[in-house]
Amino acid sequence: MKTHRQLLRQIATSLAAGLLLAACGSGTEEAAVTLTVEVIQTEAVATFSAGLTATAVAMPTNTPTQTETPTPIETSTIAPTNTAAATAAATLPEASCYGLTFVSDVTIPDDTTIAPSQTFTKTWRVRNSGSCAWQAGFDLNFTGGEAMGGSTVSLTNAVQPGAEVDLSVPLTAPTAAGTYRGNWRMTDAGGTFFGDEVYVQIVVEGSAATATSAPATATPTATPTETPTETATP
Repeated sequence: MKTHRQLLRQIATSLAAGLLLAACGSGTEEAAVTLTVEVIQTEAVATFSAGLTATAVAMPTNTPTQTETPTPIETSTIAPTNTAAATAAATLPEASCYGLTFVSDVTIPDDTTIAPSQTFTKTWRVRNSGSCAWQAGFDLNFTGGEAMGGSTVSLTNAVQPGAEVDLSVPLTAPTAAGTYRGNWRMTDAGGTFFGDEVYVQIVVEGSAATATSAPATATPTATPTETPTETATP
């Protein structure tokens, strides 16, 4: 393919050839020569324009390629669920209106010395520190340690909020020497524990063969007692 420079060179050559012919011809041929020169110029211009057109056509055209735009895919976001928290919330018991607060040891203070196999009665003074009355039938239950032969004791009377009552359990000291402790706690009519846990702790000395008497503070009683010491003001 001819470049612009080559086209210009061709035009210059044609013009030079035309002028040479005009200089060598006769007078009668001037018109023809002149006419021939004009024709040559016209053809040269046409040739140059054609060359430009051919060059423009030959040059590659950058046609933008349409790029396919990907269609966005909708995604749903699922909020994480705290399964453990939901399960715990579903299984937590409702707040109880029952309460029990330990007040004092009425009998058998901690580490009282008891003879082996000696029977005695442990009594605790407690207060109804809740907002609901304890009903007859609520139980004081053994929860752990050394039972010392004790068993569940049931209330025989209601205890109003703010009132104090003595809870007693008949027990028997173990036969072997050592320190023993038993834990007890109150339950409502449905068997649910509530309030403070109370306990008895004794020291057994000697052996069953040499035991004679128990300390004065360990006087046994036949039945548990409940002695209200304060009446709630309505």
